[in-house]
Amino acid sequence: EGSSWYRGTADAIYENLDWLERMDPEYVLILSGDHIYSCTYNEMLAKHISSKADCTISVFPVPMEEAPRFGILVTDQNDNITQFQEKPKKPVSNLASMGIYIFTYKVLRDYLIRDAKEDTEHDFGKNIIPDMMEDKRKLIAYTYHGYWKDVGTIASLHEANMDLLCNDKTGEDIYSIFGKNRILSEDMHSAPQFIGPKADVKDSLINQGAQIYGKVNHCVISGNVLIEEGANCYNDVIMPGAVIQKGAHVENAIIGPDTLIETNSKVNVGGEEIELIVNKKAARL
Repeated sequence: EGSSWYRGTADAIYENLDWLERMDPEYVLILSGDHIYSCTYNEMLAKHISSKADCTISVFPVPMEEAPRFGILVTDQNDNITQFQEKPKKPVSNLASMGIYIFTYKVLRDYLIRDAKEDTEHDFGKNIIPDMMEDKRKLIAYTYHGYWKDVGTIASLHEANMDLLCNDKTGEDIYSIFGKNRILSEDMHSAPQFIGPKADVKDSLINQGAQIYGKVNHCVISGNVLIEEGANCYNDVIMPGAVIQKGAHVENAIIGPDTLIETNSKVNVGGEEIELIVNKKAARL
């Protein structure tokens, strides 16, 4: 009561129903903000309309070991959703909801109003979709075939950054950031990257304003980062303004903005899991 925070993903839409009512839409497209993908929605909308669905969910096959992180669906041969599990401990399939929905608006409005009156988590995956399934509403799946990454965990955020350095099996960069549709976002107020005479840089992405004097291997380096001579960075994501001082050794880590890794510090050396460092002065030896 009185909170300025949305109570859940469904509540975020419910609290903006007045605006939607003024728009008077026939269909509503709902997206997640912590996913990375490149997608047009025309085909998904066309499928929603042609199938006369109440809700269409964009889905993506994920490795079975990652399936418990997602809403999991089972479909029939016509892409009708026959079963839905929200983040199950024992998933029945690996077909994951991408958190991208197209709803027929009047149907969505009715379910949001009903959910708002009940003691629920006000969440699409936990409440709205299960309620629609229980009511035998028509829900269909739209399978997405491009690049998609949910960056809701430290490991997946790191992996998404590492994908900037990778090519897929066709030899093209996964994000298409270097292709004909690349986004040019040069900062006119930043100096160019500087690679010192004794620096050793391999398989890395170095942003504007970064100064590299040490060893960098398979890293994504943001703007205005300083890596001093004698520092060693491997498989890292280093965010803007971070400083890695001389003799420091950082592996398999995400280093937060403006974080100082001090002289001769060791961060996650030999560690297999990704470590997140966000303190101003982290990892003292």
